[in-house]
Amino acid sequence: MKARFSTKKHITGQGMSEYLIILGLVAVAGIGVMSFFGQTVQNQVAGMSKEIAGVDAAPQIAQAAATATSADTKANINTSLANYNTKK
Repeated sequence: MKARFSTKKHITGQGMSEYLIILGLVAVAGIGVMSFFGQTVQNQVAGMSKEIAGVDAAPQIAQAAATATSADTKANINTSLANYNTKK
């Protein structure tokens, strides 16, 4: 006679837990990217919306370039436990 129940334990909720962990990691990564490039993205979107409206967007494009350069400079700074709380 065959056993009715499987010998493997049935774990419920494991898939949801893994999904939530991945979702949390993606959210943290998104926050990190937006902290470096948020102002650049905002200026780019402002420039695109002005161009679509038929208005010159040179100031917004210049601001986006400047903030992108600033973000690149901040991203290239090596941070360690010795200097993590210094202002950049």
